Amino acid sequence: MDGKAVSEDAVREALKGVKYPGYSRDVVSFGLVKNVAVNNGAASVAIELTSGNQEVARQLKAECEAAIKRVPGITLAHVDVRMPAGASQGIAAAGPSPWANQNRVPGIARILAVASGKGGVGKSTCSVNLACALKQVGRRVGLLDCDIYGPSIPLMMGIRQRPTISPEQKMVPPSNYGVKLMSMGFLIEDDSPVIWRGPMIMKTVQQFFHSVDWGELDYLLVDLPPGTGDAQLSLCQTVPLDGGVIVTTPQEASLGVVRKGIGMFEKVNVPILGIIENMSYFTAPGGERVEIFGHGGGRAEAVRKNVPFLGEVPIYTEIRVGGDEGHPVVISAPTSPPGQAFLRVAEAVEEALRR
Repeated sequence: MDGKAVSEDAVREALKGVKYPGYSRDVVSFGLVKNVAVNNGAASVAIELTSGNQEVARQLKAECEAAIKRVPGITLAHVDVRMPAGASQGIAAAGPSPWANQNRVPGIARILAVASGKGGVGKSTCSVNLACALKQVGRRVGLLDCDIYGPSIPLMMGIRQRPTISPEQKMVPPSNYGVKLMSMGFLIEDDSPVIWRGPMIMKTVQQFFHSVDWGELDYLLVDLPPGTGDAQLSLCQTVPLDGGVIVTTPQEASLGVVRKGIGMFEKVNVPILGIIENMSYFTAPGGERVEIFGHGGGRAEAVRKNVPFLGEVPIYTEIRVGGDEGHPVVISAPTSPPGQAFLRVAEAVEEALRR
């Protein structure tokens, strides 16, 4: 890599320290930085906004130029902030920002989405055990089940308690194992089908964030349903996500669909924290390693997409039993191999957030 490329990378890295006003996300992860050029100590950067907020534009210009000037070797910085036609009248002629209606939830430091794109890969199992693993290492954790049609978190977390209502008329989420929980499964009768169209799903997702008293959390994990439909898009439009965790199994049939989930996050500027490979292999009673679904596909995909590989979780009977009985293996047997597998994944997620 030549000196010019290194300097441009250094400028982009510096811009990661500039947060979009009112959000915890930076201008690089939001996809606003469109061009960086460096020549003889002078840096020129183009930033494209999708809204016409003049005050935001002025603030970003000043903060970006200040950040660039702190890069060793840069003596002159110019940031060109481009806005849609009609911005002087406050009109976003190029269409509304995809995060224009997002609102952070007071008290929640980070919101992480756990997605797969495909059903049957153990995404909810990973969500439950990841939430419990983060709690085990001292974090304040909430878990939101956004699968409106097939909520499974109540079963896996061993709780059927309905939320109570606070004096402020907000739902108070029940908790188990120290993790605060919210799910459609708490609000409907057993085995009752949810037959809703998109607008109702969007409204429910919004209420799960803004009509629930989550309190103070380090992490709110959101267990998404398979696919890239109404629930996923509603989530991305409702709150700014601090990262997406992708769950896959090793075989190509799973990876092919997972790529669509990654593509959805990329289009709405959600940073991918990494990929978990679930059901990596099975160890037979005699010690033989059996790769039922193949092996290594998740790691290879992480390399291909240049995102962290968060770890592999082999097939353990204890994981399935723990989910069926409402005792996640991270809680029931934290020092066992399956418990340790999820604790390592939790460590990798936190490491990815620090990058």
